[in-house]
Amino acid sequence: MNSIKERMINGLFKENPTFILMLGMCPTLAVTTSAINGIGMGLSTTVVLSLSNLLISLLRNVIPDRVRMPAFIVVVASFVTMVQFLVQGFVPSLYASLGIYIPLIVVNCIILGRAESYASKNPPIPSLFDGIGMGLGFTMSITIIGLVREILGAGQAFGVQILPLADAATGKPGFTPITIFVLAPGAFFVLSLLVAVMNVVRKKAEEKGKPLPPAQGCLADGCVGCGFAASCTGKSTAELSQLIESKPAAAKKSAESVSDKKEGEE
Repeated sequence: MNSIKERMINGLFKENPTFILMLGMCPTLAVTTSAINGIGMGLSTTVVLSLSNLLISLLRNVIPDRVRMPAFIVVVASFVTMVQFLVQGFVPSLYASLGIYIPLIVVNCIILGRAESYASKNPPIPSLFDGIGMGLGFTMSITIIGLVREILGAGQAFGVQILPLADAATGKPGFTPITIFVLAPGAFFVLSLLVAVMNVVRKKAEEKGKPLPPAQGCLADGCVGCGFAASCTGKSTAELSQLIESKPAAAKKSAESVSDKKEGEE
């Protein structure tokens, strides 16, 4: 499970952060007006994610549990600052396009989620490649979204005009851009379309007897003490039952705490 190949495939397909886990929706919807923006944001996030995973894994036995989230944010913020300065200095046009979304990588739930669920519990090398795999999966996803929006909204791909535009003044036939796809609603349309395609692919694979493996969820050491154990899709019913049977006291305590919380909310 901790092999380099497994970690890379995991982020690209099995637990793709955009199409499977639905994480990092803010930059996914905001910056994908073009494929170039998608690549820039994706690679910036990949660098921060992989380096943060590596450093957090190296410090996992040093950082106290009670301050782990503030410590993770400090680590991530340090790498984000370095990436921001590099992009601003060497690719100013990309920096102008991405704007505030580069500093907001600090609070990207993909990065904090992998730090909490994987890097803080696993050795450095698997954590590094977990970050690379998840980052490349994120890059691939938002680049595809940006490419579809750019083609439909402007007839371009990576800034190059690939569909001749129609000219009503001269009567020249050609492609008429669908402007909504470069606006905010277009991001939702394209994302929902691509997620639907992913669901169809998974369903077809299941019908052929070759189901794609489900996402592993939080990758926690055990599900028994987690309040989301009953609804988490990362563990099968059999696995949950086995965990509950192996730790009946913890399972009972967890179930009681969830029940009390629900009663309090009601």
